[in-house]
Parts: sequence; C-alpha cells; structure tokens
Amino acid sequence: MELCKVKLSKGSWLALLLACSSLGNLSAQQGGQFLMPLPDQLAMTKTSRILLNGQWHFKVADAKPVAIQVPGEWEMQGQHVAPGETAVYERSFDMPDDWEGNPVYIRFDGVSSHALVKVNDQLVGEHEGGFVAFQVDLTGKVKKGKNKLTVEIQANTISDILSCVSQYAAHTVGGILRKATLFTVPKVHISDAQAVTDFDSKYIHATLRLAGLVQNSSNQKQQVSLRYVLKDGNGKIVIEKSSGEIQLGAGSHKQIESLLAVKKPMQWSAETPYLYVLETALMVDGKRVQTNIQKVGFREIEVLKNQLMVNGKPVKLRGVNRHAVHPLNGRASDPAIDRQDVVLFKQANVNYIRTSHYPPSEEFLNAADELGMYVESEAALSWIQHHASPIWRKWDYKDKRFLPVMLGANIDNVLGNRNHPSILFWSLGNESHWSPLWAEVNARVKALDPTRPTSFHDQTWGGFNNGGSKADIANYHYPGINGPKATDTMTRPTLFGEYAHLSTYNRRELLTDPGIREAYNAPLVTFVDSIYKHSANLGGAIWSGIDDSFHLPDGRIVGYGPWGPIDGWRRPKPEYFGMKKAYSPVKISTPKLKDGKVVVTIENRYDFLSLDQLKLFAIVDGKQIPFKAPIKPRTSGEVILPIQAEYSSLRIIAMDNQQNEVENELFEKVVKNQEKFSATELQLKQDSAYIYVKQGKVDYTFSRTYGKLLAVRKNGELILTKGPSVALIEANAEDGGKPNVAGETYQNNIAPLKQYEQYTLFANAIEAKQAGDSVSVVVDLTYQNGTGKQKFIFLKNGLLRVEYEMNYQQGKEMDLYQSGLMMELPLSYDKLAWARNGTFSTYPANHIGRNEGEATLHAAALYEVEEHGKPQAKDWKDDANILGSNDFRSTKTNIYWASLKSPMAEIKVISNGHQHTRAWKQDQHIQWLIANYSNNGSEPFYGSPHSYGRKKLKKGDKLSGQIILKIK
Repeated sequence: MELCKVKLSKGSWLALLLACSSLGNLSAQQGGQFLMPLPDQLAMTKTSRILLNGQWHFKVADAKPVAIQVPGEWEMQGQHVAPGETAVYERSFDMPDDWEGNPVYIRFDGVSSHALVKVNDQLVGEHEGGFVAFQVDLTGKVKKGKNKLTVEIQANTISDILSCVSQYAAHTVGGILRKATLFTVPKVHISDAQAVTDFDSKYIHATLRLAGLVQNSSNQKQQVSLRYVLKDGNGKIVIEKSSGEIQLGAGSHKQIESLLAVKKPMQWSAETPYLYVLETALMVDGKRVQTNIQKVGFREIEVLKNQLMVNGKPVKLRGVNRHAVHPLNGRASDPAIDRQDVVLFKQANVNYIRTSHYPPSEEFLNAADELGMYVESEAALSWIQHHASPIWRKWDYKDKRFLPVMLGANIDNVLGNRNHPSILFWSLGNESHWSPLWAEVNARVKALDPTRPTSFHDQTWGGFNNGGSKADIANYHYPGINGPKATDTMTRPTLFGEYAHLSTYNRRELLTDPGIREAYNAPLVTFVDSIYKHSANLGGAIWSGIDDSFHLPDGRIVGYGPWGPIDGWRRPKPEYFGMKKAYSPVKISTPKLKDGKVVVTIENRYDFLSLDQLKLFAIVDGKQIPFKAPIKPRTSGEVILPIQAEYSSLRIIAMDNQQNEVENELFEKVVKNQEKFSATELQLKQDSAYIYVKQGKVDYTFSRTYGKLLAVRKNGELILTKGPSVALIEANAEDGGKPNVAGETYQNNIAPLKQYEQYTLFANAIEAKQAGDSVSVVVDLTYQNGTGKQKFIFLKNGLLRVEYEMNYQQGKEMDLYQSGLMMELPLSYDKLAWARNGTFSTYPANHIGRNEGEATLHAAALYEVEEHGKPQAKDWKDDANILGSNDFRSTKTNIYWASLKSPMAEIKVISNGHQHTRAWKQDQHIQWLIANYSNNGSEPFYGSPHSYGRKKLKKGDKLSGQIILKIK
C-alpha cells in the first residue's frame, strides 16, 4: 500500500499502475469484476452487444406486474416502493445462436441503489451503489434462445444514505437509471484496457502508453498479441504497432504493455478538443478475434505548486455544478439530454462541469470529450459528518464499517470513467469532514489512477467543516468576494467547488419578481473577474447548473427547485446569459479614436487559444467586416479596426471554431430621452374637500382629507386609480415552509406576495397653487409607518413631477427590497415598454433584462409554483402566474423610460438611467412601482458581492426621490 502513495515523477506512472493494479481490481470485487470494455467487432458473431433498454415488467411484493421503462426511476413512473421493500424488474431476451459457448456478460450503467441480478432464476451477481457501471458474468447460466433476466432492487440502502441521493431529491430514487447492455466476448478476450498520454518535457511529442489485460477463459493455452492502429480525426493512420506475441495459459490472464511514440500530436483541452481514434485488435494465433475502438485525447495533467497544469500550462476553470435531472425523468439518464447539457454550457462559455454529487453517464462524458469540457467526476458520497445529513448525529463518521462503501463508490467511478480525456480530476465526495477513512480512499484513488489529481469538497480555511483534507486540490464553498485573494496563501490549487449560489430559497420573492434573476448577473461578473486575477484560485463552479425539480405523476412537485441558469426543460433563464458574459474568455473594451483610427483593447482569457484562431468581425451600421486579433492567451492587446471613424452603431462579435458566439458587444452613439413635448393648458380648481387639476386633456382629483391622488382621467377614460404613493417593499426570504433538514422545500403550494403602497392615515396639510407655467399640490402626510411629504408639480409641457420624502417611524427594523412610488391602473394597461441602461450592452431577444423591449401582461390562473408536467411556454420569459408573465412582472433596472399602454392611452415615466420599474397584476388592477432603490433580493446563500446594497430601515431613517410622468 505504501508503494501506491509515492510521489510520481514524470513518466513513472506505468510501473506504479502495474504495481497497484491487482490491489485496485481486488477492491472492485465488492461490486463485481473490474469493468470490461465493450467490444466493437468480433470475428465469431455479427452482433457483439444487445441494448436492453425499453419496456420491462415491474412489481413489488405480490402485486400484479406492470410495464415500466428502462432507463427510468420507478417513482417518476408512478410506482412506490417503501424502504426495505424490493422492486422486481423482469424481461426476457433472446441470445444469438453464435454466442453459445462464449463468455456472456450484462453491464448496467447505473442501478439505484442495491441490485441482485438473476438469469433464468439463478443468482449471478450483486452490486451496491447507484450512478456507476458494473458488469455481471452470465456465462454458463444463459442458453441459446429465450432467457429470463431478473433484477431485484432495493433503494434507500447504505450507499443511498451515504450519498444522500433520495434525501436530496426529496423522493426515493430507485430503479435502473441508465442503460443495460448484454454483450459477449471470445473465450480469449480483452478484459481491461487503459490508454494514457505522456508528453515530453517540452510538450511537443508524446508517448501513448497502453495497458491491455488479456483473459484466456478457454481450456488450452493460446498465442496472443495486441495490434494497435491510431488514426487522426480525419481517419488517416498516424501509427501502427503490434505488441510481442505471448503465450497465455488456460484460465490465466496477463497484462500487455505497449508504447506508441507519436510525433507532434494535436493536443486535447477544453479549448482544443482534438480526438484520435485508437483501434485495438486482439490477435490469437495470428487471427483477429476482437476489435475495440476508443477515442483518445492527448493531454497531461499535473499539479505544480498551487496551480493545476494541463499540457504544461495553468488552466482557469469557469464552471457549473450539474445534477442529472429532468422534471419527468428524474435522475434517469437520457443520452440526448446528456449531450444537450454539454452543448448548452459550452455555448455559455463554461469550460468545466462538476458532476454533483455522483458520476456522470458515459454519454455525457463522450460529449465532453468531443466538444471540449473539463469534468470533475464526483463519487456518490455526500454530507458525511455534515449538518445537512442528520444521521451523523447518531453515527460515527470514522467508523470503518463505512469504508467499503466509500471505497466502492470511488473505485467504481475511476474504473468506469478513467479513459475519458475530459475528466480532469476525481472528487472523492461532497461537503464531508475529512477523516482517516477519507485518507485511505484518497490513497486508493491515486493508486488506481496516478495520472489525475484528487479533490475533496470541504472548507480549506476557517473553522467550519475543515478537517484538514489531504486531497491534491483544496476546496472552499461559498466564499465572499475576498475569497479569491485568500487563495494566494494556499499551497495547493484552490477550487471554489460551489460559489455564487443562484437565488433559490427566497421562493415567494422570486415568484413575485423574477427580475431578481437578472440582478444576479452584475455581481457575478465582479466575482469572476476577481477569480481570474488570482493564480492560485483554480476557478469555481456556480451552484447550480440546472433546476432540480421533480414533477411526480401524482401532481406533486418536489426537490430543491429553480437554482440553475437553465431550467429542467433546458430553457435558458436570465442568469444563463449573465454567466456567459462573466465567463467570456474575450473581453472587449470601449473603442477609442487614435490618430483618426478606431482602436479597441481586447483581453484574451483563454489558456491555449490565440484570438487569431477565432472568427472576429465588426458590424458597422449594418455592414459586417472581418478582422484579426493576434493576441496570445492570457494577454491583452490593441487592435485597429478596419472601419470608418464615424459610425452610429458598432457591434463586435467573437465566434469559436464550433460556431459558438463567445462575445458580443454593442457600442452605440445614441442619446436617450430626446422626446419633445408640446405646450398644454393648465387649470386649478379646488373646494373644501377636493382639489382638481386639468393638464390639457388629463384631469386629476385629490382628496384634501387624505392627501391622495384619487383618480386620473384622459378624455374621461380612467388612467390611474391610486398613486403615485410611497411604497416600501419588504425583503422576503420565505422558502414555502415545508419541513426539511437541508433546504429541500420546493413544493406546489408556494404563492407570490401581495405588495402595497404605504397606508396613508390622513393629510396634516395640503396646499395647491398655480404660478407661472406650473401648478403645484403639496401634501404633508401621516402614514401608518411614519410621516412624509409629497409634491405634485404639473408643468405646461405636459409633464408631471412627483417628489416625495418619508420619515420612517416604526420601532421594528425593516429589511428593504425596494422603495419608491407606486401607482394603480386599470387592467387594460397590460403592455409594458422600456429602455434601460442594462448590465450588458446587448441581450438575447428573449431575455427579461434586454435593454429595450415590450412585454404583455398575459397573467395566468396559475396558483402553484409552476405548471406541472410541461413547460408553460417556449421561452422562460413567457411563463406566467397570477401576477403576469415573467417578462412583464420582473423589475427592469436603470431605466431611461418606461411606459404602460392601454388601447386608449399611455402613461410614461421619464428617468435618468438610475431608477427601476416593476409592474404586476394584483386585486384586478395593474400595480406599477417606480423605485429609487432596489437590491439583488433576499437569497440567504448570497454573500458578497451579491449581498451588496442591502438596506435595513431603522426608526428615523428618511427616504426621498421623484418621478416624472407623461400621459399621452
């Protein structure tokens, strides 16, 4: 065992691997044999494998069997199995005639969480642990023709408890979750195959180190060899080589090592995901009996002091956490969705995915290899000695009885996935407390795979959950903005394995104002910029990648809910674009004029690519002009754009070689709010009870008693029924109130909030007068929560300026979310339009934060947290509840102007780029808030910089502001 702990020098991995391989394979016997690569071609048969996906029979106890789909969760298909009960899956299969007499295996890529496998009523294998592949030997138990296959499954077993899989998903995760494959091999066959790339000291030439384990299950000795053919991405042969022929005794196995020297191979990285194809032919007595085909990426990983190196260069990880989840499929895998996730995150400038909190599917890793995505493959272990898993109040986290499960989860992860170049390092487990058990797990993982580092998700500084991890990569979850600088003192690369948590638990607030999601984006840019500047900060993974909600067949919705930049239906949410902008490796500054030429500074944050390897072009007043920017990785440079010096609109776009838009910046020479207004007639009338102001065709009525503006009409049509009145919108972090131990409170019956203006008790004084080109109405007010003053100034150009002051007098402090002036309009004012100074110069057309846009109310009679069983609309912005669509009811910050329209009239707010607008349906009217203050929301996981700007109102605090209105 000590041999497996030595520090590796360059090129010494193979000797260590061979020394430790038998040790590793023996440990894997807990879950069956080590994982055999599936053959692609066999001389003895036309069909080497049979996929057993599709319809199976399912029953619990003595219940009548029902049909069930594999892969799939049983509970997501309407079947309930209590802890301790056994679910029985059964189906038949026909074994091809030409398989007879040869070894036959079945491989399950994931069964949760304990499986007994039987064929023709004979027990053939057993496995504990979900989300990892295992195989079972059926040889001698299957027969030609029809056979019966039975899998008896229990969920909520020890591996489920140690990984918190069912607790996390807020329902029992049980079933055959990933594909099942029946396959055969010759009597002499390849039992294990590993391919490792090793570069020279200059990272120019490489050696492909191959280790193939050949098994002879025949009853006679055989002459065997392995023949290798390496092809490039176009199918051209790069190198061919055969191992020496060896004699293999009956019933024995032997590892055959080969070295392939490859000159100047194309290197694999997330930026340059070049894959070669390796064909391995097993020759027996000079005849080809088996051919295996695998993809190979030439890349080498090394920890050098406090940096992680890929192919000799430090890398910066721009990541997300990803659960395997779909609202209807649950945790079961779908190859199309697995690939779609890699595509979606790649398009958002993500280069790293942590597979929280269990290993990914083979299909996901294939996509990551092909498209270019670093992966941290995490073993299915979570919250061991953590408050989120309360069982550890009872159990001892150092008890060695847990070690076999901990080892099995990690060993299965490594054995099943180690030939994928996309896997950058192994995660031993999530948010657990380090112990001697973890130290042993770490040693075993490093022995099985000396080519990759390990990580362990705890807290590498501070007093919470810091047990002194000895993994190669240090971790810290949920740092504040000072976290990146703190990594400067670390001796290991430090990863923020979870950071920048999306708003999730302030569930009622989110339902009320989806604009909180757009407010997430500006602080994220600040955070990512800081991470980039500190070399020891390896990067981070945003929590989380995909909404974790499960639409159960009985109508319930459970899980953690909407914490992803994309939702469960794979629709981008507002944070998706913010993540794309923050993670962009191309940063384009505002163009400047130098010596009559347009010059732009561009920063290249790629680790490997020069910007002249991208497609760059400018669109000048509608005309597209390509240009080059020979800026090397991790540097900045000035580029002279081949365009005229005078322009109205300049857009600069960067595209990668997969046609993904990496960056898009818009520079416009446009001045906002240049609207001109015509002169209008002003009239003032008043009596002992009311004040009447006429401004052109618009009539205003005030109450002297209460100091309120009671009605506004244009040509007799009602426009305003209340306001503008002072509104203090209290922050709300309510999560729905469902009993929980770790925040899994998402449920159907969470309702949005009702929000009102300050309750006005009476007017202390009111004065109206006309002077020159204006009429003014000044009111001293007493509110339920304080005192204040409002001043209405009617101008001859048709504008109305409303100024306010309020002195807050409540003894209890208020956590404030927004404050300003609020109005109430008839429901016919259901069209919102705006122009604003957004965080980014340009947005997608379907983004709620776009700088200019229109939105329609489209309120839906949806009184639950979301529509069950289907996406409500094509675009997330068009989802709606009783308050209106996400687009309509979301805060638009930093407006130049905003308006609400009806078929009869329009009311417009003219602003300065520093106010915020929010409109929603409530009490059969449209409520409209123009806020002088707004923050990023009440998410309890927020730290700096996302928590910046929060405000507490204390007794005696004063608020003030104004709005300018125009009624058309």
